[in-house]
Amino acid sequence: MKVECWCMGKTTEPYLKEGIEVYVKRLGFYFPFQWVELPDVKPKLLDAQALKRAEGQLFLQKIKPEDYVVLLDEAGREYTSVELSVWLERRFNAAPKRVLFLVGGAFGFSPDLYGRAQEKWSLSRLTFSHQMIRLFAVEQLYRAMTILKNEPYHNP
Repeated sequence: MKVECWCMGKTTEPYLKEGIEVYVKRLGFYFPFQWVELPDVKPKLLDAQALKRAEGQLFLQKIKPEDYVVLLDEAGREYTSVELSVWLERRFNAAPKRVLFLVGGAFGFSPDLYGRAQEKWSLSRLTFSHQMIRLFAVEQLYRAMTILKNEPYHNP
């Protein structure tokens, strides 16, 4: 199984880019992992709904029918780190070709993308910037793998 994290737009803050690079590299030791930043949709003359639709189309053009799609969304399911590791292990056992974690733009996802996704995952009830969520997501995926491998990174 291959795991990918797709994000709308580039990560602009150097400290976030550096942190993401650390965890992307670490995740590569556990499974094929790819970090993808899609180009920003230019918001000229687009309201929030039109922008979400345009961003959604960019994602949907790249998603394959067999992909398992998880949206990082404030209304998604919250997991503890241990619960996330169990969830990830189930995904491995279900053997989809790719699991895609999608981080949308500042306004979230289009209705079409919600319709395509199998799940929504929330990292917190707090609101974070879509840039910060990127780092938190890859760190939690890494933590889940260290739990599965019984490695010392996670302290229960």
